[in-house]
Amino acid sequence: MSPDKHVPTPAQHQQHYYRALAARDNRFDGVFFTGVKTTGIYCRPICGVKTPRETSCIFFTTAAAAEAAGFRPCLRCRPELAPYAIQQNLAHAIWRKIANGALNESSIETLAQQVGLSSRQMRRVLLQEFGVSPVEMAQTQRLLFAKKLLQETALSMADIAFAAGFGSVRRFNALFSERYHMTPGEVRRATPSADESLTLRLAYRPPYEWDALMHYLRGRAMPGLEAIIAEKSGMAYVRSVSMDGKSGWLKVSHLPEKNQICLQVAPELTPVLMPLLAKIRQQFDLEAHPQTIHSHLQEDPMLVSQIQKTPGLRVPGAFDSFELAIRAVLGQQVSVAGATTVAGRLVQRFGVAVTTPFAAVTHHFPTPLLLTQLSIDQLASIGIPGARAATLQNVAQFALDGGFENAADRSLEQAITQMKQIRGVGEWTAQYIAMRALRFSDAFPAGDLGLQKAAAQASEPAEIRWSEKQLLERSALWSPWRAYAALLLWQSLK
Repeated sequence: MSPDKHVPTPAQHQQHYYRALAARDNRFDGVFFTGVKTTGIYCRPICGVKTPRETSCIFFTTAAAAEAAGFRPCLRCRPELAPYAIQQNLAHAIWRKIANGALNESSIETLAQQVGLSSRQMRRVLLQEFGVSPVEMAQTQRLLFAKKLLQETALSMADIAFAAGFGSVRRFNALFSERYHMTPGEVRRATPSADESLTLRLAYRPPYEWDALMHYLRGRAMPGLEAIIAEKSGMAYVRSVSMDGKSGWLKVSHLPEKNQICLQVAPELTPVLMPLLAKIRQQFDLEAHPQTIHSHLQEDPMLVSQIQKTPGLRVPGAFDSFELAIRAVLGQQVSVAGATTVAGRLVQRFGVAVTTPFAAVTHHFPTPLLLTQLSIDQLASIGIPGARAATLQNVAQFALDGGFENAADRSLEQAITQMKQIRGVGEWTAQYIAMRALRFSDAFPAGDLGLQKAAAQASEPAEIRWSEKQLLERSALWSPWRAYAALLLWQSLK
């Protein structure tokens, strides 16, 4: 399809997007892409090139739509670096799955079943929202991911092709040349180095309160599995990784001057890079629009002071939903420090030993299958009551049954209801898992004593502690960003 055949965005969006483009407004990075008809290239709204005339611009909500209309990605602003948009509708949920590599190993029919649609319905949803088919969308994501690896790593062409989801190097070369009018070799930037690990960059929308996130994760990191380490450039997060039969490690650090995080990965994890990066995006909340979120939350005077102290505060996610769910259960009715201690015992007693460059990272997390096969007494030996050990097994069985696979059309209420059916999981635990692992921005564990205390202290006049009912009523003002309000309140207690 040529650019002239593309159906443009509505006029009001066209003008809105052009103003954001002219201002290089980073709040819109990843929200839209600009195709320039005079050059045939599409860019991010923050691109440093001279702003084209409005009549030369055509706007797209995804890179796939831009490429389907015949545009090539800009080599300067690199559209593959843009953070994802965070719309919550079905079409965007399907797009995120495809962007994360869902069609690299599975068929369209399998993906459609996962999201509760027929393949024909899924195709229609994507065409109506983005103007591209699932195959076109998957091809664009593979090409952009391959382009990222070409420019940031020294991997071989074969490793890049397979990591990006192509079935063969020949297919990769052909599609790359056809779409981008240059060979993969012409895009190559990175040169081999003595360090065998892979280093990749992921962008976010500033501001980003990195230190606050690191302090939060440090208090909850499970000893043996993950840790926060100090480096000259600041704090970094490290952990072991076991995915699809591949074993390795990763390190995440901050590049504040570039509005990016830096991800260092063991070379053994090359085959699973695409889904691994999706997990990192989730864990570090890279898709958030902090200015949009905080402009809403600061309408409540209770939150204004903390927003000013920690602008860009993120909701820490989870690398793995099952891990986080187990950690949440271990945190029931005990202190954060106590839960961290018993979580470390669980990892080191039942996890698989692994060698990493980090002294604090020694094991993989035990699998759901293993936990279901242990006896209650074995699990309780880490220092927890038998009833809680039974809950761990119930959560493990829930994970084996696919309970943490977040269906594209599942609502927060449906997710909470499903998790509360797990014996031993109540409202607080379910809301906490929904907030951090399942990424529901409106999840809110109102039963948390810390939140009740923080809300009371921030109220006028200050009180000792609010009731759960009081907090729930006030939290209605913060919807749909109640998870971020929770982080602000917790942060205010420090």
